[in-house]
Amino acid sequence: MHDIPLITTVASAFAAAWVLGIITQRLKLSPIVGYLLAGIAIGPYTPGFHADVKIAAQLAEIGVMLLMFGVGLHFHLKDLLAVRKIAVPGALGQSLASTLLGVAAALIFGWGIKSGLVLGIAMSVASTVVLLRVLMDNKLLDSPHGHVAVGWLIVEDLFTVIVLVLIPALGSTHGPDEGGSGLVVSLLFALIKLAVLVAILLLAGSKVVPYLMVKVAKLRSRELFTLTVLVMAITVAVGSQYLFGASMALGAFLAGMVVGQSPVSQQAAADALPLRDAFAVLFFTSVGMLFEPEFLVHQPLLVLACLSIVVIGKPLAAMGIVALIGYPARTGIIVAMGLAQIGEFSFILSELGRQHGLLNEAGHNVLVACALVSITLNPILMRNVARFEKLLQKRPRIWHFLNHTSSEREARLNAPALAKMESTEAPLAVILGYGPVGQTIHQIISKSGLETVVIDLNMDTIQSLTREGKPAIYGDAYNIEVMAQAMARATHLVITLPHAANRTPLIATAKLINPRIKVFVRAHYISEHHELVQVGADGACYEEAEAAVALAKLVLQDQGADVETIKRETTHIRQQFSISTDSAF
Repeated sequence: MHDIPLITTVASAFAAAWVLGIITQRLKLSPIVGYLLAGIAIGPYTPGFHADVKIAAQLAEIGVMLLMFGVGLHFHLKDLLAVRKIAVPGALGQSLASTLLGVAAALIFGWGIKSGLVLGIAMSVASTVVLLRVLMDNKLLDSPHGHVAVGWLIVEDLFTVIVLVLIPALGSTHGPDEGGSGLVVSLLFALIKLAVLVAILLLAGSKVVPYLMVKVAKLRSRELFTLTVLVMAITVAVGSQYLFGASMALGAFLAGMVVGQSPVSQQAAADALPLRDAFAVLFFTSVGMLFEPEFLVHQPLLVLACLSIVVIGKPLAAMGIVALIGYPARTGIIVAMGLAQIGEFSFILSELGRQHGLLNEAGHNVLVACALVSITLNPILMRNVARFEKLLQKRPRIWHFLNHTSSEREARLNAPALAKMESTEAPLAVILGYGPVGQTIHQIISKSGLETVVIDLNMDTIQSLTREGKPAIYGDAYNIEVMAQAMARATHLVITLPHAANRTPLIATAKLINPRIKVFVRAHYISEHHELVQVGADGACYEEAEAAVALAKLVLQDQGADVETIKRETTHIRQQFSISTDSAF
């Protein structure tokens, strides 16, 4: 058989990743663990078949570009601004703490400061894929705590993008740990080139690229549109390196941000997703191929030290920062647990550090070992958030520290609302959540003669409502102390929160505090009906059913149906779903 190293490498990588990915998924672990193990299995340091490491490394570069392109494509500044007061200082503070711990570990084991910096920064950034997965699995992605964790990760990603500029500059100085004017000049030169690249891509490219994307989309050729997406992702990334000396990962991220401004960005994301996923598998597999299992035997203390930074140092730093900023302990625990792992960005930084002589093979090995263990542990940690919270509550001093600033802040914010609630004799409606649904309900109820009070975990929202003279309470609705403040004399409770986790205990608690209160709930699925009735909900709006009603109404209107026909048919749909106002509860 003729020599086909590219095909055999791709085939073996996909096959091994497929088998081990399925096994890890069945074990309720992240498939990334399986992909890394697949790389180890076909790598040069284990017996049996050996894939071509050089070819795998080049395929991995494509994976890096598509991963970073996807990050840029889905980057939304509004998501960051919503939690900026905690995410920005939190992510930067935690990254600094992790980096300093990494430098300390490197110095203890005889490495240089620059190597320690790269190692520490690589350990400070968590995996986007892993975090989103564990939040979704635990129904926390749409919760306020989940929003904080995702915003925190966005800041980490942006910090990583900046580091992608600095690593080549650090590696360009002559000595292994040489500082002084040479380093400063290199950094300034790198930042100037970055500024030029950003100006070209984000200013000029923001006009040209969306225009080209729309023009190609109008040709109605799926192949040409997909090809255009690949040109933007890969060609721009490679051009950024050759023309500006920037890393291809950075160029791909900026290209993704530009394409994200196009009206057809959603289709671009849909077309890029399968390719990104496929090459991401090759990326993780290639990372595993470079891992030497014997390293665990030769350097167990180094692995333990770095693993301790990832699963103990990072979480403790995150919890402490969240407590000092003034958010409740539960937010700190969820953020800490979610970020107690490393993944794709760590490997991107590791590879770039190796290319510029800042990180040796031991650095890569220790990061792979930390990723394997931390990603394996992460789902287990997230499933035990409530247990860990109860454990901390048994230690009053620690619990007081974690909640002291938050409690004081809540008391100051909530004082006007509590005073107004005590002084008014009007019927009171409590609205949980102040998103688009909550805002609409608030406006309608306010006009009906009911006094309203909003409970939300978005501090900016509460402060804005308070300035407008509207009663609003900052706090976690799932905290019985927060609930008790508003429930005692309320006549109605409207739950507009989109997530279903812990909703039934919330309803039961409200009924326990005030048996006369009427509870109305926003729910996703009709299948939730029986459970909601059992815990005492007096009414619910099911998004699944209302979507069917709205779509049917649109079709009937388009067919010229009269008002009575539309009303009759939509009523019939609701009756089929057993959610009509008269029969549901």
